[in-house]
Amino acid sequence: MSAFDADVIIVGGGPSGVAAALELKKRGVGQVMLLDREDRLGGATRHCSHSPFGMREFGRVYFGAAYGRRLQGEAEAAGVDIRPQHSAVSLGEDASLTVTSPLGVEVLKARRVMLATGAREMPRSARLVSGDRPATGIVTTGALQAYVTFHHLMPFRRPLIVGSELVSFSAVLTCLTHGARPVAMIESEGRALARKPFTLFPALAGIPFHAGAEIVDIKGSGRVEAATVRLTDGTTRSFSCDGILFTGRFTPEAALLLQSPLGVASGSSGAAIDQTGRMANPLYFASGNVLRAIETGGWAFREGRAVGAALASDLAHDPAKVEPVPVTFDAPLKLVVPSLVRRGGNTPAFHDFQLRFLHSASGRLSLELDGHEVWSRTGHWLPERRILVPVSTGATEAGSVHFRFREQG
Repeated sequence: MSAFDADVIIVGGGPSGVAAALELKKRGVGQVMLLDREDRLGGATRHCSHSPFGMREFGRVYFGAAYGRRLQGEAEAAGVDIRPQHSAVSLGEDASLTVTSPLGVEVLKARRVMLATGAREMPRSARLVSGDRPATGIVTTGALQAYVTFHHLMPFRRPLIVGSELVSFSAVLTCLTHGARPVAMIESEGRALARKPFTLFPALAGIPFHAGAEIVDIKGSGRVEAATVRLTDGTTRSFSCDGILFTGRFTPEAALLLQSPLGVASGSSGAAIDQTGRMANPLYFASGNVLRAIETGGWAFREGRAVGAALASDLAHDPAKVEPVPVTFDAPLKLVVPSLVRRGGNTPAFHDFQLRFLHSASGRLSLELDGHEVWSRTGHWLPERRILVPVSTGATEAGSVHFRFREQG
């Protein structure tokens, strides 16, 4: 009788976790267990009342809920052992997990564990916004979409939308198609974070957009009545509204890592992985938005599939004993993924380093291996835009890997 409950246990049933499970089964891995705390697979896509999802994965366009159903169906058809309403609460150093479910508490053990727990939006409390604490009317995009999709409720009619990431414009669409009209959108950066043509949508819908603006106070007792916003010129303005919709500012869902010896990566606050998706503990892998916030469902699916392939190959060998080399970087870079590199190993899941800046900056970005520059580019770098730099063979063999930034006027 095997000492393992599965060859691989995957925590998280969103696009990345499901894609990894499918790839593992495709490559002949016998026992693949997929844990998810919800009733059904699909992750955040289940309550996205918009498209497009699934074009590159399945060759057709789905709305979020239908895409989630497709993920569920694919996993079932592949013979994945799906465990809904199962939440991992702690990680052991030997690839064991303490799990809670309606059946109680149990410990599951696998040859390898993969985390694909995704990301979550930053709520009001984490943004340190002062003011009254009304009982209703303050939500994140995820909560809004859950209200609309699962309960057919709209929590407000005239919200102020905070943020300008891609999800923010999705929130505008959700509002307009379900009977709410935002009074305005605000963004603390000097420009919208999403790319055109999405940024044109508020103007076309007649919704004022204020860049360089920050919410500083909320008024209301039973529900939201008004919000005070500091504009880019330093003056304040009160917006009469019945709700505040906080969008974006995603952070990886990394609670499991924070309470384990694995910890999180500097900058991203997500799982620290090498070019194969492996963490510092060689029994653990990770992919998707638990690495960094945030990429699209399609990107997470492709990433999960690539890490699943690397993990399948890894099962044929003893766990890697090579210590990883950390990837370091200068400010104002925000993060680098992968944040570790290891010599040797399997075919990499990541062929590029993914970089992001904290704020707009002009200057020269370069990659140094053992102190020698091997790549550089000069330009104007925008916040939260993905930058890709090839992971060369030299990078995986180097004793030090550093991204340097020299700002230019």
